[in-house]
Amino acid sequence: MSVKDVLSRKTGVIVGDDVLRLFEHAHENGYAIPAINVTSSSTVVAALEAARDKKSPLILQVSQGGAAFFAGKGISNTNQEASIAGATAAAHYIRSVAPSYGIPVVLHSDHCAKKLLPWLDGMLDEDERYFKLHGEPLFSSHMIDLSEESVDWNIETTAKYLKRVTPMRQWLEMEIGITGGEEDGVNNESVDNNSLYTQPEDIYAIYKTLSAISPYFSIAAGFGNVHGVYKPGNVRLHPELLAKHQAYVKEKTGSSKDKPVFLVFHGGSGSSK
Repeated sequence: MSVKDVLSRKTGVIVGDDVLRLFEHAHENGYAIPAINVTSSSTVVAALEAARDKKSPLILQVSQGGAAFFAGKGISNTNQEASIAGATAAAHYIRSVAPSYGIPVVLHSDHCAKKLLPWLDGMLDEDERYFKLHGEPLFSSHMIDLSEESVDWNIETTAKYLKRVTPMRQWLEMEIGITGGEEDGVNNESVDNNSLYTQPEDIYAIYKTLSAISPYFSIAAGFGNVHGVYKPGNVRLHPELLAKHQAYVKEKTGSSKDKPVFLVFHGGSGSSK
């Protein structure tokens, strides 16, 4: 069964149940969906062309810095106004061109740390405005990354945001366990290595809290993955931990699914170029 068959609706930007069906299809068929950060119309088109040629679904995402660049360097970003404007402009541009490429596209925003929450709030304001007009949010999903905060505060705050987006049937990605390296001005190159590995108890605590609110969430769990390019041997990946997380949640919840959790991988770990 093809992804197009699973979705049974228009190509271009997808939301709500269509995102869930796409992610379930990936789960059941053992593949990952690439998430590409874009900073301009040119990078949007390049990613769409590559995905179309490979007949692959695609996640297009903007970071806080990339969104500000999309808006233009001449705009002040003191209160995240450039990042909000750029993310909104990128979203409308992607929505206008994506259907022409004949593939499903998940429109997403990348890491949002505690200090960047005003950026997320601004994007959600735009989502809610778009929802009132069109019956769906502007973005398919967002990421909230409070992995540097306490686990309890991370889960509590993420739950508040999930409650906000649930009426729009919008997806929310959260992170637990720090992704190492440096990306978009966030530098975790010096963090304790133990922080790079998420514990199964934390995954279960997140799943238990968030699944009571909505099924539309995913977890970026650390398994030693880092952002950036590193020489072979400098990064120690333990993807087997992710299988243990799935098994632990299945056991604790009594789920009939072998993989009850939607997991997200971050970083270019192991890339030599």
